Amino acid sequence: MKTFAFLYLVVAISLALLFRSLPLSQDKKSALPAKITTTPNVSDKSPEIKVILAGDVMLGRTVETKSSELGDYSYPFRKVGERLKGSDIVFINLENPIIEDCPEHSGGYKFCSSPKMLQGLTFSGVDIVNLANNHAGNYGQEGIEETIKLLAQKGIAATGLGELVILKREDTSFGFLGFDLTTRNLDEKDISLIHLSNSKVDVLIVGVHWGVEYTQTPTEIQWIWAKEIILAGADVIAGHHPHWVQGSETIEGKPVYYSLGNFVFDQMWSERTKEGEIVELIFKDGQLDSSRGLGIYMPSWGQPSFSEALLPD
Repeated sequence: MKTFAFLYLVVAISLALLFRSLPLSQDKKSALPAKITTTPNVSDKSPEIKVILAGDVMLGRTVETKSSELGDYSYPFRKVGERLKGSDIVFINLENPIIEDCPEHSGGYKFCSSPKMLQGLTFSGVDIVNLANNHAGNYGQEGIEETIKLLAQKGIAATGLGELVILKREDTSFGFLGFDLTTRNLDEKDISLIHLSNSKVDVLIVGVHWGVEYTQTPTEIQWIWAKEIILAGADVIAGHHPHWVQGSETIEGKPVYYSLGNFVFDQMWSERTKEGEIVELIFKDGQLDSSRGLGIYMPSWGQPSFSEALLPD
């Protein structure tokens, strides 16, 4: 009996070893748990969208004369253009019409510039301009229409013409409006346009031409209008016209820049008119994440550079 038991045990072990060495069928393999390969869990970081706001830009008079003398029509933006075009949107107040037959001029208050001066706007990555100001119409409606056409040929949009302009970056839609309040008051039609525009975009930026020239403090009516514009739906107000930098504040958590001062101009007769401010706004998921003011100064005719001395604390 012991002999048979021993032989039975030997046969059983041999069979077990034999079956173990045979390859599994495809059906058997599929029945085994699969090996799962995982990748590290990388958080989905929301893209940052940088918007730059700048003040008054006047490309005529001595600004164009100087550019022509140098044979460089990007001259006004040479020292700031690289930083500007590294952003996603650049928004300026264009203080002159751009027309083919702009007469050469060095003085006076009837502004214009030739299409050659568009080179500076494209060099610095300007995406949209405000034309709601007291000089865009210096050559009438025909001059405005020619300006819009020439800008469009360079891929630059224009606002301040009574309609919302929308620029989309990533998944965020930015709306732009412009109002000239130097010769009239903010009215219900303006408020309605702001309210309607707010419903169509994620971020609404409003350029406002207002205030008193060569003053440092906003007027009481600017404060009143700023609150009305914000309550109507604006997310940012970019002010201009005084040619001096004025203060800023937040209303309902929304930034208001009463005047960004001059950006490119030929008002070299005072320190204040040679100063300006650029604002960098960072948006994430359609919300303002951070902001920073950058001081600028024009030591040469109509050519700004960044000034550390003018940077806000």
